[in-house]
Amino acid sequence: MAPAGTLTRADLAESLHHQVGLSRADSAKLVEDILTHMCESLSKGENVKISGFGTFVLRDKGERVGRNPKTGIEVPIAPRRVLTFRASQMMRDRIVSGG
Repeated sequence: MAPAGTLTRADLAESLHHQVGLSRADSAKLVEDILTHMCESLSKGENVKISGFGTFVLRDKGERVGRNPKTGIEVPIAPRRVLTFRASQMMRDRIVSGG
């Protein structure tokens, strides 16, 4: 297992191996296939929603003016696309209640 506080691909594959009974190789491939599919969908501009878990949402941020904190000089920040995650209500409830 990974250090406390970090869940890795290997941890997910190992969990599939134990709970579902897939071979370790099949479990690792399934995890990779799922993550690849999610990445491909996001790169096409699609949001990814996993019911009961949350939604990965792409947002376009416009150009804005930022400030260098050391010098105070204003600099333009280029427009960009950012990925955000919104936890589902069910996930928020589980996190808050610790269960």
